[in-house]
Amino acid sequence: MFLTFLEELRAAKIPASLKEHLLLLEALKADVIDWSITDFYYLARATYVKDEGLLDRFDMVFAKVFKGLEPTVETGTAEIPEDWLRAVAELNLSAEELAELEKLGWDKLMETLKERLEEQKKRHEGGNKWIGTAGKSPFGAQGSHPEGVRIGQDKGRNGKAVKVWDKREFKNLDNSVELGTRNIKVALRRLRRFARDGAADELDLAETISGTAKKAYLDIVMRPERHNAVKLLLMLDVGGSMDPHVKVCEELFSAARSEFKHLEFFYFHNCPYEALWKDNKRRWAERTPVMELLHKFPHDYKLVFVGDASMSPYEINYPGGSVEHWNEEAGDVWMQRMLDVYHSAAWLNPIPEKSWGHSQSIQMIKTIMENRMYPLSLEGLDRAMRELTRSH
Repeated sequence: MFLTFLEELRAAKIPASLKEHLLLLEALKADVIDWSITDFYYLARATYVKDEGLLDRFDMVFAKVFKGLEPTVETGTAEIPEDWLRAVAELNLSAEELAELEKLGWDKLMETLKERLEEQKKRHEGGNKWIGTAGKSPFGAQGSHPEGVRIGQDKGRNGKAVKVWDKREFKNLDNSVELGTRNIKVALRRLRRFARDGAADELDLAETISGTAKKAYLDIVMRPERHNAVKLLLMLDVGGSMDPHVKVCEELFSAARSEFKHLEFFYFHNCPYEALWKDNKRRWAERTPVMELLHKFPHDYKLVFVGDASMSPYEINYPGGSVEHWNEEAGDVWMQRMLDVYHSAAWLNPIPEKSWGHSQSIQMIKTIMENRMYPLSLEGLDRAMRELTRSH
C-alpha cells in the first residue's frame, strides 16, 4: 500500500523520493504517532510535502489511496457495519429544530461516540441518539446536527462535521491554479533586492542605541526607508481576446504596484509596435514612442509582457499587420529592440500552458522570447521570477 502511495504521489508530480519513503517507514517503525489515519496523514504530509503549493494535491492523493480506511474513533470493541452507513434518506429540519440542538463540544462528542459504538448493535435510521443516517444525532451521515462526526459519507451535506481529515483546505495554494492578488504578491516577492535610498526619515534604532552609549547623550540616528530596489517595466496587452483575462491582469497590476517602488507600466494591443500608451481612454491622443522608452529607462529594468499572444501571425512578422493601424515595421522587430536593451525579460500568458501548442502566434512569440514564456499560475509566476533574478 505504501509503495502505491509513493507511486501516486509521483504521478501527481509531487517530488517524493525513496529517501523520504524510507524515512516515513522508519518513523512508523519508531511509533512516533498513534495508530490513527489522521496522525498518519499529518506524518506523511510533513515527510513528503516541502512546498505549500502541493498541499492540496497531496490531500487528493491521500484521499484516493487511503479512502475508506479512516476509523472515526478507535474503541477496539465496536465495528460499524458498512450497510449502516449507506445513505437512504434525508431529514429536513426547520430553523427552530436546528436551534434546539445543543453543541456537545469536542471532548464530550468523542466520549459519547465511544459509548454509542459500544452500545449500538444494529443499524439505525433517523432519531437523535444512535449512529445512523438522516437524523439529529451528532454521529452518522446526512443528518442535521450543527456540530458532529461524519461517519460513512463521502462528503458532508451540511459542512458541520468537526473531524474530517480529508477536507480540502488548501485549494487556493495549489501551484497550478490561477492567481489572486494575495498569491501574486507572495510570488512577486521572489523578485526582491532591498536597498535604502531617499530621505532619511526612518529611525535607526540599533545605531541610535550604539551612538547614545558611546557619546553618553541621546544621539538619534535616522536612515532612508528600505525599499525593493528592483526596477520593473510592465507591458499589458488589452482588448480583444484579453477581455476574459481582465480580472487576473488587474490583480497582477495591483500586486506589482504594491511590491515595486520602481514600476513603469504601458499598454499595447496584441503585439507591441512603435508606440505604447498609459491611459486606454486616450490611447490615440497620448502615446509614448518605444524608442523614447528605450532611451528613458536604463537596461537594468526587468521587462515583463502580460498577454495571451493570440493573434494573426501577420501581426507579428509583417509591416502593416496590425489590426488597428498601419505599422511601418513588424511587431517582432519592435519586440527584439526591446529585448536587446532589457536582457532580463519574461512573458506571462493567462492561457493554460497545455493549450499553447495549438496556437501559431503563441509559438512565434515564445520563440522571440527565447522560451521565456510562463503561465499565469503560482508555479508559472515562480518560474518567471526565477528567470528574472538570473544573471544575464
